[in-house]
Order: sequence, then structure tokens, then C-alpha cells
Amino acid sequence: MAYPKDYRYTKEHEWIQVKGNSATVGITDHAQESLGDIVFVELPKVGAQLQAGKSFGTVESVKAVSELYAPASGKVTAINESLNQTPEAINKDAHSGWMVKLELSNPKEADALMSADDYEKYIAEEK
Repeated sequence: MAYPKDYRYTKEHEWIQVKGNSATVGITDHAQESLGDIVFVELPKVGAQLQAGKSFGTVESVKAVSELYAPASGKVTAINESLNQTPEAINKDAHSGWMVKLELSNPKEADALMSADDYEKYIAEEK
């Protein structure tokens, strides 16, 4: 799987795509593959304040429940409501199956995250 070059990645396997002061967040293909069939996603409410590195929800699969961690701080401006009915959409295409959209408090926070190349090296070492 080629990881989008315009995304940044966390060690907890979330991705963030930053555009100005806005960002889109989801989990990586590696994460969905490790989890297996995703059956439920719990996301924050619109207006919630997320803090970088802190949990903002959960993703549940047939194997486990995993915490979701915010890759950057900001206010939730949208959640992917379709995941309530079809959480398995993340398994089909994790990199377009976004979870939340944020208005970033500090867009520079994302600069500290891994590039696609760094993330690919990280998951190769993790295996």
C-alpha cells in the first residue's frame, strides 16, 4: 500500500491531511489491516476540542477495541456520519475513509509527525 505523500502519520497509526488551518483525520491502512473487520466507530461530537496525543474516540473490530488519538489539537468541525451505518468503509479504503475534520489550533503541530516515507519505515520495523 502506498501511503499518500501529502498526509502526516502518527506512531498510533492515524493520518492527518492539513490544508491551511483545516485538517482531515483517519486511521492508516496498516491500522485497519491490523484490526481486521471494523464493526463500530465512536467519534466525538462536532464542537469538541481535541488535544494532540489524547484519545478522541474508539474503533472496534472483530478482534479488539482500539483508542483513536488526535494527531493535532483543534476543534471538531465535522464527523463522518456515514461510519455509523457503514464502519467497514474504513476497511475498503482507510486513506479516504476519514473520521473527523478539524479547525487546527496550531497547524505547525502536524510538522512533527512522520512523513509517508518515515511511516513506511516505522511499520516495516514494527513487523
